Amino acid sequence: MNSEQHRIQKAFKRVLDVLIAGTALLVLFPLILLLCLLIRLTMGSPVLFRQPRPGYQEKIFTFYKFRTMTQERDAQGNFLPDADRLTRFGQFLRSWSLDELPQIFNVLKGDLSIVGPRPLLVEYLGLYDEDQHRRHQVTPGLFSLATTYGRNLSSWEEKFGYDLWYVDHWSLWLDLKIMVRTAGIVLSRTGVSEAGQATASKFTGQPARKREGEA
Repeated sequence: MNSEQHRIQKAFKRVLDVLIAGTALLVLFPLILLLCLLIRLTMGSPVLFRQPRPGYQEKIFTFYKFRTMTQERDAQGNFLPDADRLTRFGQFLRSWSLDELPQIFNVLKGDLSIVGPRPLLVEYLGLYDEDQHRRHQVTPGLFSLATTYGRNLSSWEEKFGYDLWYVDHWSLWLDLKIMVRTAGIVLSRTGVSEAGQATASKFTGQPARKREGEA
């Protein structure tokens, strides 16, 4: 794909993002309102979980999800572990990926694309090796290639591998295949959480992967 074809496909990708997210918002708006009410009744305010995340070119944006945890703290004022704060209703939301619905607004704002590497924590930026930083050469996504291969059951090395492969091989056809496969993953509710974790273990950094020819 030459640079002009790439530019046209990127523009078309943004148009598709807006069309898909806009349609989803219209169709799912009653469900979104219902979930807002249920979260308010079961967990109180706020209904939304907001967090800074790095996006395209590592620009920070506000990431939205439905709250799935209480705000319980220990005697020192620190949040209890995620597994202790995750509610039964919150687990239900996560198992069906309903907690991700507010990210439709992130897509409409342009912070997210429908498909792209999932936006991770800001604190991870200082832990990446040079190659891992390349995951921010594209807009992060609501769905990712890593989601279709193990979700939270994959190791961090595997997740970064899928992200970088996506950056290097992106096309609209690849996005379509990822969307179709993700639908099956969500419906099967597989890989929602890593064993022994509320979601997945934190990334703590890892050595840069050896290049071909290195000892």
